[in-house]
Amino acid sequence: MAKNPEKPPFSVISALPVQIPDPPRPLSAHGRQLWDRVQTEYAISDVGGVEILAQICAAQDRVEALRARIDGDGETVYTRSGMPRAHPALRDELQLRSFIVKSLEKLGLNVEAMKPPGRPPGGGLGWMPPR
Repeated sequence: MAKNPEKPPFSVISALPVQIPDPPRPLSAHGRQLWDRVQTEYAISDVGGVEILAQICAAQDRVEALRARIDGDGETVYTRSGMPRAHPALRDELQLRSFIVKSLEKLGLNVEAMKPPGRPPGGGLGWMPPR
């Protein structure tokens, strides 16, 4: 028996490439990556949304810079008297991460479309009282 040649897996290739607009200000690698991901999925084009997204991406750049500094210095630093304390940039990192999450919520990017509950009672004609 002859074997059928193996078919390549099904793939969908978009005929139109996604045009990602440039951010209004220069961003570092982490901020630009976030910009590209959000714009690819949501295509934000209104002035307010673009500005909020630009602020979010700039905050992402700052978070990554703070995280690199904290990782280099250690999460615990010592005062002149030799007492250990939390790295001062930890608070700033946490505040920026909070800003990012809250701002993404303001853009409505955390809301997923809910699945319809299914077929309505009464055969799709609306609610009908029990017989």
